[in-house]
Amino acid sequence: MVQPKKQKYLFLAFCLVPAFILFAIFTLYPLFSGLYYSFFDWSGSSSNKEFIGFDNYIKLFQDSIIPDTIKHDYFLVVTKIIGIMVLAMFFAVALTQLKIKEAPFYRIVFFFPNIMSVVVIGILWTFLYNPSLGLINSGLGYLGLEEWAKPWLGDEKWALPSIVLPAVWAGIGLFMLMLMGGIANISKSYYEAAKIDGASEWQQFWKITLPLVWPQIKVSILYIVITTLNGSFILVQVMTGGGPNNATHVMGSYLYQQAFKQYNFGYGATIGVMILILSLITVLFLQFLMRREKIEY
Repeated sequence: MVQPKKQKYLFLAFCLVPAFILFAIFTLYPLFSGLYYSFFDWSGSSSNKEFIGFDNYIKLFQDSIIPDTIKHDYFLVVTKIIGIMVLAMFFAVALTQLKIKEAPFYRIVFFFPNIMSVVVIGILWTFLYNPSLGLINSGLGYLGLEEWAKPWLGDEKWALPSIVLPAVWAGIGLFMLMLMGGIANISKSYYEAAKIDGASEWQQFWKITLPLVWPQIKVSILYIVITTLNGSFILVQVMTGGGPNNATHVMGSYLYQQAFKQYNFGYGATIGVMILILSLITVLFLQFLMRREKIEY
């Protein structure tokens, strides 16, 4: 008969081993494979692979496009954090603390973009930005603001900011629901006591709501950072392909160009290693920056 303690460990192993195997196959193996191939000059053919040591990393630091891709990535990180978190917090507070009968409907409306493919979102907004047929320029013309109309995705100055709008639009719903969950767990007695003490709506938000949903805010910010540094290239690739004149290239889209268009898989793997390192550094820095003691009333 199996002892209770041994039976417990067998059950834990039965639960954890399959998950670890999947993690090893889909995360660890690609990670170490990318690191391995970054030391090779490789065009994708198994017979055409030459070990070149750190040459790809030297090339990385000498590549004039890399600094721009990093700036573009962090521009998207900062603008997405500000845009998504401000709007998500606004709607979360409105739908939980104001008596809006249609609140369930608005939750579905705001969350709807999250069930759409990023490719579909990119194609949709590319049509909206179309210089001659898009709704944005047409709407500006209807309002008598024709001078504001631009070839948004074809303008080096406006192409990257134009990508921010669909990225923020697509992200509001998920983080709004996360914040609503945090706000719903705040005891109403805190707000009632604050009203008795004469606190304004803004003071209640600043002193009660914001501190008590800080864990959700922190998780949301870290999630935005990780998904932006590792996944924003999809939207860029669909909407601009990194153009015009490399004005919207991020690290991921430049990796795609080097590996799958120019067949420099070794150099592409090196860019992937750089993305991993920058992501880890950024997340660790933000965790240090946002650390605070748990607040309880």
